Amino acid sequence: MLQNNPELKSKIDQLWNKFWSGGISNPLTAIEQITYLLFMKRLDELDQKRQADAEFTGETYASKFEGRWIPPEERNWPVMEQRPIDKRSLRWSEFKRMQAEEMLQHVQGKVFPFLKDLNGVESNFTHHMKNAVFIIPKPALLVEAVKTIDEIFAVMEKDSQEKGQAFQDIQGDVYEMLLSEIATAGKNGQFRTPRHIIKLMAELVQPQLGHKIADPACGSGGFLLGAYQYIVTQLAIKAGTTNLTPDEDGFKRTSVAAALTEKAQAILASSLWGYDIDQTMVRLGLMNLMMHGIDEPHIDYKDTLSKSYNEEAEYDIVMANPPFTGSIDKGDINENLQLATTKTELLFVENIYRLLKKGGTACVIVPQGVLFGSGGAFKKLRQLLVESCDLKAVITLPSGVFKPYAGVSTAILLFTKVWGPKEKVTQPATEHVWFYEMASDGYSLDDKRTKQEGFGDLQDIIAEYHARSPATDTDRTAKYFMVPRAEIADEKNNFDLSLSRYKEDVFEEVQYDAPGVILDRLIQAEVGDVDEAELAKVQSGIVRELLELKRMVG
Repeated sequence: MLQNNPELKSKIDQLWNKFWSGGISNPLTAIEQITYLLFMKRLDELDQKRQADAEFTGETYASKFEGRWIPPEERNWPVMEQRPIDKRSLRWSEFKRMQAEEMLQHVQGKVFPFLKDLNGVESNFTHHMKNAVFIIPKPALLVEAVKTIDEIFAVMEKDSQEKGQAFQDIQGDVYEMLLSEIATAGKNGQFRTPRHIIKLMAELVQPQLGHKIADPACGSGGFLLGAYQYIVTQLAIKAGTTNLTPDEDGFKRTSVAAALTEKAQAILASSLWGYDIDQTMVRLGLMNLMMHGIDEPHIDYKDTLSKSYNEEAEYDIVMANPPFTGSIDKGDINENLQLATTKTELLFVENIYRLLKKGGTACVIVPQGVLFGSGGAFKKLRQLLVESCDLKAVITLPSGVFKPYAGVSTAILLFTKVWGPKEKVTQPATEHVWFYEMASDGYSLDDKRTKQEGFGDLQDIIAEYHARSPATDTDRTAKYFMVPRAEIADEKNNFDLSLSRYKEDVFEEVQYDAPGVILDRLIQAEVGDVDEAELAKVQSGIVRELLELKRMVG
């Protein structure tokens, strides 16, 4: 992982600095342009590997760089006027040898249009790449970027061979490192979810092959990727893989789906669905998943809270970190949402409940205000989670988890849909709610988020959640415990879900020395070891005051 490879991190920092000095200072713009280059490089390498594998096994493989390509704008021209391009010239390994001016013109005019058209006119990827632009302005910057990316891939290959980590995983780490450079929250409160928190949530939900999985505010696709990696890892373990070593957070993961059957790969590819209202993030999410081996991701540009989005009861799993502190135009809110509010943190949770199939499970990050807010919409949402859903867990996170983006205190809600929105609840679905107070996620809680020794509470949360029991998790002074629904729903608590509402504080009795003993200690600190006669001669004002105070207390 990157935290353990300073050479790799240094190369990525160099890449950032080159874009900055080359005139691209907006982090999101830089990431988008770097992503295009990484994608070109990865596409060439994957194609060559698949060609070699096919030759070794005797199978047939149609290279993406075989034959000739006609740019879309020329396809309706008469044949004699078309200018077909030899696809081999579009390979990274070919154009990287060009001179600077020629390379920039070639990548801008041929390679990038080919990339946008990669999966065919009708594909989701081509649709969202339609308005993408390649804006690296200087030949020298492109040459330096290509050189640095080649160096990054060389380090990744070396790391893969020496440490046994799958190359695809390392490449994913590199991409996640780039994404982590977006160090400011969006205007509607969007910010990147730490990948170890996503892995934690995947371990809690345990998605399976065949589950239809969604993130209605997917950003760069982190939760979809987390679900994908969890499923692939579990399939690899079932198939007998034993050489997976835990990462620095204690999770065993692999992204490599090559060993899966064609049927399993097809099922997995059709399982992941994401939506976002930022077109740039949609493109980043598409390429993020494609660089992890998912050829045709289902990520689309949609506002999932608006009237134009009508999906309901579609998904087995929803994992999300929806925008906090945002609001939506009241006239554009989907009329199927019943909460009388424009607060996105509440509307998203209600919408996630609606998106779940009956029996489907959601794992969602919310600001802690959702747990105890006194407004009518807050209470109605919590009542919905307790009565129409089996609210399994409330896990509070320390406020530094989302630094440097924000210091907001958050919590993870884990719930399973039991009653539909149009059904009468004849019996509340929740019996007990499991609470856990995370003190550490294994990283410092300041802006630097430095890796600490150990895993914090991550692995403990997973073990204790899956072993939870109302019979044993009764100690309200511990970091985790269970609370019966009746107590949460009673008149006193009124569906309050804040952990502090139910946790019992422990006060230890402390024995203090007598005042005279404490004063003797202070006097000795001032004058040292002297007898009574010498002490009487001391003229220090502090000592005189201490002696007077000692006579007063006796």
